Amino acid sequence: MASFFNRNKGAQTRQKRSPSANGRSGGPPTPEPPAEAVAANGKPLYLCSPFVDAALVKGNFKTIVMLPKYCDIMEWVAVNMYDFYTNLNEFYGGIAECCTQASCPTMSAGTNLNYLWTTQDKRQLSMSASTYIDSVMSSIQTLIEDENVFPTKSSVGFQQSFPAKIRYVYRELLRVFAHIYFAHYQHILHLRSEPHFNSLFAHFLAFGRQYDLLDVKDIRGETNAPVGVGQLWERWKEAGILTE
Repeated sequence: MASFFNRNKGAQTRQKRSPSANGRSGGPPTPEPPAEAVAANGKPLYLCSPFVDAALVKGNFKTIVMLPKYCDIMEWVAVNMYDFYTNLNEFYGGIAECCTQASCPTMSAGTNLNYLWTTQDKRQLSMSASTYIDSVMSSIQTLIEDENVFPTKSSVGFQQSFPAKIRYVYRELLRVFAHIYFAHYQHILHLRSEPHFNSLFAHFLAFGRQYDLLDVKDIRGETNAPVGVGQLWERWKEAGILTE
């Protein structure tokens, strides 16, 4: 497994884009999360055939996350994380009208799992999923637009704090993926976008494992509060799409 930690070199200029929704903070806690969309056999739709195998890319995703020859690893990680953010933001924009305070009063990602937003003063708040995701996308956009975090001049290197910030970005994007699979996969199916969305998520997971960004406990969750997409991760490993 490669690691980009303790490396510090420049990055190329990349196009920047504002998120589709404005960030908000706060919001009263609401105890009832949305129900997971399941098939007649009781399985989540994303684990059912043919949806679980729908993909644009066949084979193991490790081949497309390997560091290209002569490419700086810090720049490779930065560019790919920007692309994951941009693409996921586009998908969320397509189903955002279905993710409301009424339909998703909590940031749910499993039957007993609701994520809490951590404020700058370390307080944890329960938010609706739409408010949580808006906050995630705004905070990541702020980082992307910060030249001290994502330098766009070849003469400026990455800061030592970059790996920690990228891990934060990765964890929060994983939570957005987890909520969409749990609460909105039927909307992805309605758009006939499951091959695109599955491929984006598999690419995201493969990249996280390759560059030490994905913490296994974040994809599996706790025994009494498992992450729904943890089962998808295991299924794709069994199928040879992902590797440990």
